[in-house]
This record gives sequence, structure tokens and C-alpha cells, in this order.
Amino acid sequence: MRGQGKLITGMIAGAGAMYLLDPDRGARRRSLLRDQGVHLTHKLGDGLAATARDTRNRSAGVAAELRGRFRREDPGDEVLHDRVRAAIGRVVSHPGAVVVTVFQGRVTLTGHVLAEELDSLIQGVDRVRGVREVENQLEIHPTPDGVSALQGSGRPREQRPELLQKNWAPVTRLALGTVAGLLVVRGSRTRGVPGRLMRVVGLGLLTRAAGNIPARSFVGLGARTQKIEVEKTLRVRVPAQRVWELWSNFENFPQFMAHLREVRKVDEGRSHWVAVGPAGVPVEWDAVVTDWVPNQFIGWTSVQGSTVETSGQVRFRPVSDSETQIDVQLSYNPPAGAAGHALATVLGVDPKRALDEDLLRLKSLLEDEKTSTGEGSVRLEEIAAAGKSPRPRKRSPSTRNES
Repeated sequence: MRGQGKLITGMIAGAGAMYLLDPDRGARRRSLLRDQGVHLTHKLGDGLAATARDTRNRSAGVAAELRGRFRREDPGDEVLHDRVRAAIGRVVSHPGAVVVTVFQGRVTLTGHVLAEELDSLIQGVDRVRGVREVENQLEIHPTPDGVSALQGSGRPREQRPELLQKNWAPVTRLALGTVAGLLVVRGSRTRGVPGRLMRVVGLGLLTRAAGNIPARSFVGLGARTQKIEVEKTLRVRVPAQRVWELWSNFENFPQFMAHLREVRKVDEGRSHWVAVGPAGVPVEWDAVVTDWVPNQFIGWTSVQGSTVETSGQVRFRPVSDSETQIDVQLSYNPPAGAAGHALATVLGVDPKRALDEDLLRLKSLLEDEKTSTGEGSVRLEEIAAAGKSPRPRKRSPSTRNES
């Protein structure tokens, strides 16, 4: 087992050395890695500052709570009213249906409430600090039928524990990250199943605390709600018709998009894409055109079941007869979720940075009629001679895209 571990470590080290010391692209990759290190350092500093503020605020809140428990308090009717309203919002689904009146610490409740929520409401108000008495004058309803104030889904009554929430507070992340680190260290010193279990739990908890996103999204399960969104705008000093002629043929994209190896037309409105993933591993998927308005708008999306779920749209806005604004919107679900996106970013395949560079090459290609993608220079006349633009069936942009 030790020999296998050393072999795997050596293979990883060798692959990393080949990736970073490549004669053609090694310098750029090292530069990108250095930039990512600086960026992560800045993010770490911001995170530590936020954690310190959160810790101070929580400590002050706990101290105030303790002081309030050990002394009699008369907050005043206005302050008490706000406290009661806040408490009601946590225990009933339709807090607006409950009317609160406060006079010298006596709280009177009127309005409407569901029968199943009555006990929670009375107990919640009675526990508010400063409340001396609660008078119930509510109209109780077994169902919301026929009561306008109780219509709609309302807000959830159950307050989810912080550990079950989507985003954790900075101090929670720090505390659990520390515990996770201790578990990993302890597990590395413990043999057998208990040690492996501690390492797995520790690494999982450490990843959750560091990324602050649900574990399912981090590994790509349920990643539909965690799409990576990219929006860019570029102006070029050429007419919209000229921009359209280049962009409307997807097979031209590898000429100015360095991460694309190939885009091949499959049939009318459908194409096959091959991109360069982390460490040079190719990633392939099929895409279909969803919207097509000549000289104005193109929309596309990957087909269902693709390795990379991606979609995008580009709009061409004439600024003048000789200038065009290009608005690009892209979204994608990376393989392995946010973990895959993080790995790709560290290895220099950050889609946001890549799109910036691609659009600059597009600008150079249109305005100077030549550009370079690292594989050599490309001239606009060579692209024009390669073939004509495809003409999918014309469709009007959907209301979603127009918005």
C-alpha cells in the first residue's frame, strides 16, 4: 500500500510538473496559478475580517441576552411591539393576519390564525422578554378557506438550524472547519476503519466549511441551482453585419476561442463541441440553436444529458454605422459541480477569464483582421474562405431572452 501511495504521488507530481513546465504554455499557466494564489490570499483576508466581525457581533448579542435574563426590563410599548412582531414572524405562516396591541407590557392579539398554529403563537409571544401578559382575542380557523388574510402559501414556520441552512455564518464555518481539521489529523494517526471514517468526515466537513455551498452542489448533484454565470460586453469598430458573419458560424469559434478545439456542424441548428478541460483533458458535448434573428440575436443550449450543461446567448446592438456592441451571457454546470469549477480555475481554465481573452481576440480579428490563439496567427480572410455561415430555421427571441 505504501508503494502504491508513493507511485500515485509520483505520477501526480510528474503530471503537475509537465503541466507547469510545458515549453509553449508553461509560463502562462504559472502566471495564472500565481494570480490565483494572490486572489485566494485576498479572499482569505476578507473572510478572516468577516469572521472577526461576526464573532464580535455574536458575542455582543450573547452578552446582551445574558444581561437581559438576570435583570428586570421595561423596554417600552413601542420596542415591545417590535419584539412581539418579530416573534410572530417565526411561529406562524401568515404573520400579517395577526394584529398586535401593546399597553404597559400587556399584549393583546387580534386578527386571524390557523388552529394548528395557535399554541405556538401564544407560547412564542409569552416568551418575549418584557411581556407581562398575553390576551388572546384571535379568530381561530381550522383551514384558510374563505379567509382572505390566510390565503397563499405563507412563510415557513420552522426555523432551520444553521447547520442545515444553505449558507453558513463565518463564525460557524471557522468553528466547524477547525473541528474538521482536527478530525483529519486525528484520522491520519488512527489505523483501520475508524481512522478512514474520521478522515472522510473531516475532509467532507472541511470542504463544506471552506466552500460554503451544499455538498450536493459541490460534487455536481443538484447543480442546476448552482450554475456559473458569466456576462460580458464588448464594442468593436465594425458594422453589425460583419460581426454577424463571423459569429453566426459556430465553426469559426476555435479561431478566436482558445479553449475550444473544434466545433462541428451535425445538422441544421445542431453542432458538436470539443473544449480543453483541466490539465488538457478534452470535454465534449452537443448544442442546439434555440433562437436565431439575423444580425441581432443568437441563443443556444446543450442537449439533455451532456457532460457539460451549458447555455448562452449573444446580442448584437449597432451603436453606429461603423460600431457594434456585443452582449454575451453564458451559464454552465461544470462536471463535478463547484469542485470541478474550482479545479478548472486553479489550472487556468477559468471561464470568466477565458471569455475576456476570447473577446479581445475577437475584437482584434474584426478590427485588425488578424489574431492569435497560441496555436499561431489567424487572419480574417482565411476564416471567410473556409466556408459560409449556417442558416438555421429563423425563430423569434423568446420573452425570457428579451427580458
